[in-house]
Amino acid sequence: MPFIEDPGAVNARHNQCVALTVRTAVSLRRTLFQETEALANRLRLTRSGLFSRALEEFVRRQQGQELLRQLNVAYDDAPDASERSLHDEMVTLQRRMVKGKR
Repeated sequence: MPFIEDPGAVNARHNQCVALTVRTAVSLRRTLFQETEALANRLRLTRSGLFSRALEEFVRRQQGQELLRQLNVAYDDAPDASERSLHDEMVTLQRRMVKGKR
């Protein structure tokens, strides 16, 4: 049996880890449960570990989708007439500068 200097410290760390997790129950189709069990065994994960990984990935994907949606909304507006005019003027000025004319 390994020597533990302070058993209270080990218990405190264990309790801290336990406090950071939440237990929950979910209902699954029997076939999905069986597929989950097989996958967890193949990956050498606990069922909880597999569910945690799957949910973390799902949440990250959803956050990425939301960010993409927000970016699309932000950049969705087409330039109005004044913006197009300013753009055309800038292009003309750039061409003159490249050709050496001002």
